[in-house]
Amino acid sequence: MENYERLSLNQITTEQWNLKEAIEGCARAEVPWIAPWRHKVEELGLSTSKRLIRDAGLKVSSLCRGGMFPAGTPSERQKRIEDNKRAVEEAAELGTDVLVLVCGPSPDRDIVSARQMVEEGISQLVPFAESHGVKLGIEPLHPMYAAERSVVVSMDLANTLAEAYRPEQVGVVVDVFHVWWDPDLYNQISRAKGRILGFHVSDWLVPTPDMLKGRGMMGDGVIEISRIRKAVEKTGYSGPIEVEIFNDQIWSQPADDTLIQMKESYLKHV
Repeated sequence: MENYERLSLNQITTEQWNLKEAIEGCARAEVPWIAPWRHKVEELGLSTSKRLIRDAGLKVSSLCRGGMFPAGTPSERQKRIEDNKRAVEEAAELGTDVLVLVCGPSPDRDIVSARQMVEEGISQLVPFAESHGVKLGIEPLHPMYAAERSVVVSMDLANTLAEAYRPEQVGVVVDVFHVWWDPDLYNQISRAKGRILGFHVSDWLVPTPDMLKGRGMMGDGVIEISRIRKAVEKTGYSGPIEVEIFNDQIWSQPADDTLIQMKESYLKHV
């Protein structure tokens, strides 16, 4: 991979920047894609966000995030569906056809019924998303996040949920940080052929400094990133590659430096 055509800044990697600063930073560093987070879009306003991205000549790889379907009451679950519909509208307005779903934790101890709520939430959202030309990308998270962020903790679970729909409606997002450990990973990537909607990279540091904010720059940890990328590409995926890093140390350095580092690591280790 000798160029940066597919490189995308997932905005959380430069958390210290607002969206305007991130757009300007990508333009300076000649990073062609950006993946905004909804709270950053909200700060700036949807129409301003859209205009600035367009004026900078950037493309939007995905919007993060929808999901968070399970809740303790039917009315709260419905509120979350409405919020997901807004997320779909925002994705369509920003010019991306991928809304990343972080499916949400269980509201109580019943993880089985929480997974059922995820299934129901997706089924309610699909027709709305399809009418806006937006695909839902189910991102399985590492099992350590099952209690706080998502009950969808493996590629197998994500594939099973996605396979209830056509590939142009629902697919999966492969994030190396979340799936590298899975003994069935390469079978599951093959199984997802035609359904992979995104590919996210970072690294797993040893020792891991923090459960949430402990991701490393590519090449600084133990993940076979290049091997996973090749497997994903073998399925036909040739879309953007998002660098998504939660890390306090990286967030505290000048974000322009982070982009330089990110480009170097991308060429060398992705």
